[in-house]
Amino acid sequence: MRKLDLTNDAASFLTGLEAKQTRQVWHKVIALMKDSRPNDSIAMGEEYFRTDIGEYRIVYRFDAGCLYVIVVGKRNDDEVYHRFKNKK
Repeated sequence: MRKLDLTNDAASFLTGLEAKQTRQVWHKVIALMKDSRPNDSIAMGEEYFRTDIGEYRIVYRFDAGCLYVIVVGKRNDDEVYHRFKNKK
């Protein structure tokens, strides 16, 4: 399994969620650590991917040893992409 590298932005967003939503997102992150290219992931260029869990979107990249979670945010909110552009 890969290691996890969570940006401060993603960690901050997760701490503001209610327990149920936090568990949902963490379960998806752990699944991504095992399989970083599940069927529901969508490529965003050559190295970044996005996937959804419930009403949340996770933007990430990975290499052989680590999963980098760049941004977590509301699925229907363009703010996720604005924050992502600032992190690239």
